[in-house]
Amino acid sequence: MKRFFERHVPHLPERMYGIVADLNDYPRFVPNCKAMDVRPDPASPDDTRLARMTLFFGPITQAYTSRVVLDPVARTIKAKAIDGPFAYLDSVWSFEPEGMGTRVRFEIDFKISNPLIAALAEPAFAAKQEEIMRAFADEADRRYGD
Repeated sequence: MKRFFERHVPHLPERMYGIVADLNDYPRFVPNCKAMDVRPDPASPDDTRLARMTLFFGPITQAYTSRVVLDPVARTIKAKAIDGPFAYLDSVWSFEPEGMGTRVRFEIDFKISNPLIAALAEPAFAAKQEEIMRAFADEADRRYGD
């Protein structure tokens, strides 16, 4: 299930990149994020992290690990799930100057492995992505003012 989201925010690209790149802070403001365990990826010489995110949806808690590649020069953050309930999950954040702020783009493509769970969970997970993008914009407003 491929989804694409974008919005203009009145904050500098470097600031928006910094908020999304601060993986350890996600449980504080990202909806349904219960915990994050972030560590360097020993197999990668660049700025790559292994991030284990624990999500909760009502009574269900699920964790998965992503390999996250941070590129502050290009202002992109790419993540690829390497375990968990997904057959695949690939996402890309990008931050481009636009007027006095930033055009934030978020692309995600995923498929849940179990067909029965996928039928129920994929639409809900896809719908959450807009809420998550809004949470990052709201966090920027809290940190830097509207």
